[in-house]
Amino acid sequence: MSGLLRRTAPAAPVRIVHLGLGAFHRSHQAWYTQHAGDAGEWGIASFTGRRPDAATVLAAQDGLFTVVERSDSGDSFEVVGSIVEAVDGADVARFVELLAAPSTAVVTLTITEAAYGLGAADLSVLLAGGEPTTPMGRLVAGLAARRASDAGPLAVVSCDNLSDNGNVARNGVLSLAREFDAGLAAWIEANVSFVSTSVDRITPRTTASDISAVAAACGYQDEAPVVTEPFHNWVLSGAFPAGRPRWEDAGAVFVDDIEPYENRKLWLLNGAHSILAYAGQLRGHTTVSEALADPVCRDAVEEFWDEASKHLPGEELRITEYRAALLERFGNSRIAHHLAQIALDGSTKLRMRAIPVLRAERADGRTGRAAARMIAVWSAFLAVQPGLQDPLSDAVAQASLLSGQARTAALLALLDAELAKDAGVVSLIHELGEAFAAVPAEAGSGTAA
Repeated sequence: MSGLLRRTAPAAPVRIVHLGLGAFHRSHQAWYTQHAGDAGEWGIASFTGRRPDAATVLAAQDGLFTVVERSDSGDSFEVVGSIVEAVDGADVARFVELLAAPSTAVVTLTITEAAYGLGAADLSVLLAGGEPTTPMGRLVAGLAARRASDAGPLAVVSCDNLSDNGNVARNGVLSLAREFDAGLAAWIEANVSFVSTSVDRITPRTTASDISAVAAACGYQDEAPVVTEPFHNWVLSGAFPAGRPRWEDAGAVFVDDIEPYENRKLWLLNGAHSILAYAGQLRGHTTVSEALADPVCRDAVEEFWDEASKHLPGEELRITEYRAALLERFGNSRIAHHLAQIALDGSTKLRMRAIPVLRAERADGRTGRAAARMIAVWSAFLAVQPGLQDPLSDAVAQASLLSGQARTAALLALLDAELAKDAGVVSLIHELGEAFAAVPAEAGSGTAA
């Protein structure tokens, strides 16, 4: 074995700064940048979020890592070198320095859905001249430095699973900037574009056996490989005033209206994941492929897809083919996509995945039963798994102290306060939760309640 991965050629210059160094970023934005025709001009400086671990490991490998594309037919291996700096997110000084550099043209984000609303916690820190701790706070600090250095415009690209994520990022940045410095907020509005995206590539957590598999197949030691499926998708909408890599060379698609694409992904892929995460664990499964093989879980997914598909018009979305591809991807038994990972931050996720479909169905005179079931299995899972990570964990805990339909209404209110006032909706969700819990976990057949 030849030892750790190390660079043998000069790295590309930093022109992209990323917040949220993790496995998905490496399998997606870093992979796309590696495969852009002008990759040699676009290095990425990636900053971690809550912990420094990923940066520590990657820095020891000069930012290099192996992407393992795993399918039922086997594995393929590729060393990706587009990350040229891996940095502890706590190094705010380096982040600010890079955002103030004229050579930086793009900032990409994978900070999780919940992080966009946390910037206010950093207002007092910014006003005192300290180092912010939230992603929005750090981004505002970096943009302030860019304005001060007259480094010109740039694009902020959200790659999180949020509807209209570009505008969510814009609102998060501007709301904090206005409180901090009205002049900065005006500069951001004039000079910073916020690009919306729909991202898709199933990327489970790396295991010790994955590290061993890379060593055995490739003959070198990679302490930070990333395992992913062969499928990848990236749809983007927005301007890049300082330029961007030729991501289209790797299959990225640039569109004027991203909403239909992001809804397709949020509802069909992510919505199915949420159903499988809660229903599957309630029935004793641990991975997506295991849960999908259970007819009770699969029927719940298919019924939700039938509802959601009614609100995804346009032949260009190719819904029939997309659903078939999802079934194939979910059934890939060699991608261990763990349900426990998907189940985290449920209140944020269901607000985007279940609520729009439930509202649309009821607006068309139907019950929205399948969308309501997604909320019902979340509620049922919380009953057996208290303390699940959630941005509204305190409110979830308070709601869980209640019982019966009062508990259901309180949990629904965390997703949609108006729907929680509708006794019919509350009753439907409560009944669906009780019915699902009554299906024996060992049954493995039949139709979801």
